[in-house]
Amino acid sequence: MMPLRILRRVFVVAALLGCAGGVAIAPTNAIAEQRAGRPWLGVAMDADKDAGGAKVKHVVKTSPAHKAGIRDGDRIVKVDATRVAAPADVTRAVAARGVGDTSAITVVRDSKEITVRVTFAPFPTSDEMLRMDHVGSFAPAWKGVTSVSGNVPTSIGTLRGRVVLLDFWATWCGPCRLVAPKLGALQSRYGAQGLSVIGIAAEPREDVALFAQKTGMSYGVAVDVKGETSSAHTIASLPTLFVIDKRGVVRDIVVGYDPSRDAQVEALVKTLLAEPAPQD
Repeated sequence: MMPLRILRRVFVVAALLGCAGGVAIAPTNAIAEQRAGRPWLGVAMDADKDAGGAKVKHVVKTSPAHKAGIRDGDRIVKVDATRVAAPADVTRAVAARGVGDTSAITVVRDSKEITVRVTFAPFPTSDEMLRMDHVGSFAPAWKGVTSVSGNVPTSIGTLRGRVVLLDFWATWCGPCRLVAPKLGALQSRYGAQGLSVIGIAAEPREDVALFAQKTGMSYGVAVDVKGETSSAHTIASLPTLFVIDKRGVVRDIVVGYDPSRDAQVEALVKTLLAEPAPQD
C-alpha cells in the first residue's frame, strides 16, 4: 500500500481542489450531473491563523478565480457581504450560489484590499481540472526525485530537447501494471529518436526497485518518497501519464488505464518527435 503520509498528502491536495483521490474511476452520469450543478471557484485554500481569512495556496488555471484575477498568495477576506474567517466560510458562501452567478470576492494582496467579480462555473471532474491546470504550461519542476533504475536525470530541465512520457504509478496499482509494458514498448520503439519514458512512484526505494526488477520495467524508474513532485503535478489518481514536448510543455494528460487511448498517445509521441528542437 501507499505509505500513509503520501496517501494523506494526495487526499489533502484532492480535497482542497475538489478532486477524487485514489485509482482513477470514471464518474457515473449521476455523479457527473451532480458536479455540473455545483458552482466552482477553483482555488485551494489554507487557514491564515495570524491574519484571518482564507489563504489562497493555489489557483487552478482558467478557473473562475483565475479569470477574475485571484492569485496564489492572496488572502480571501470577504465574499459579497459575508466576512471570511476561515476557508470553510468561502466554501459555504460559494455553495450557496448557483452556476453562472457572479459574486464580489475581496482579497488582501500586498497589504491592500482588492475586490474582483467572479462568475461561478460548473464543477469540473478531477481529470478536467488536472488538464486545465497543466496542459499548455511548462511541466512542474521535480523535487526529491531519486533514480532507481534506468536513465533518470535529477530534473525535468535536463530532458529539454527530448519528448517525455512521465508516468505516476504505484506497485499496488493494478492498472499501472497494465500500462507499464506499453510504456516499455514505446521506449524501445522511439528511445533512439528522442523519447524518454520515466515512471515515478511515491513509495520506498527498496519496494520500487524490487518491483521494477521483477516485472522487467525497461525504462527509467524513480521514487518520490516525500510526494513533493506528485503534489506539484496535482496527482490524485493512478496511473497518471504526462506527455511533455521538447520544450518542456505539457501537451496531454492521460488518467487511468484506457486501452483505446494507446494509439492516440503513440500518434502524439510521433508528432512531438517530429517537432524541431528548442533553440537555446
